Amino acid sequence: MSAALQIPLIWAAQKDPAPLQPPFIASAVNHIQKQPPKGDTQTAVADESTVEPTVTYAFYRKHTEKLLRRYLYASLQVGRSPNLLGDSIGRGWVSSRRVRTFEDALIFVLDVERCINRLSVADRQLISRIVLQEYTHAEAAELIGISTRSVCTKFPQAIDRLTEHLVKADLLILLD
Repeated sequence: MSAALQIPLIWAAQKDPAPLQPPFIASAVNHIQKQPPKGDTQTAVADESTVEPTVTYAFYRKHTEKLLRRYLYASLQVGRSPNLLGDSIGRGWVSSRRVRTFEDALIFVLDVERCINRLSVADRQLISRIVLQEYTHAEAAELIGISTRSVCTKFPQAIDRLTEHLVKADLLILLD
């Protein structure tokens, strides 16, 4: 049996066929007929405008990973090993300008650590294994003790949560 489409035979035909309407015209006519009267259009527009768009940080994942690599480099420069599981030592502020002095680097490292410490332990493990230690997803899954599929779904979510914390701390500036 072949996989070809089989069309049934047509045994009869109408002598004067009605003019065919393309499906998009028929759907447009149905849509126009179902619209509310003119007085109700303002409430319909108000309902549509109150829906808030969902904010997603998926576009900024690579920027967050680059910032984490910069954090790794800066933490090694100031003589601290990147501590993903410890508490931050102090509180600091850093602007969007380049790190020029030792103090700027230290403040940057402490601010990033404060954002990282807001994550759950599982998120910190995923980020440290994949971004900082540069393991593959399969290797990280084996080291952490979860499936590779779980790593592939949880890692982007962890990066998005970290991006949110970095944005709130003004360490990562989103484009408008």
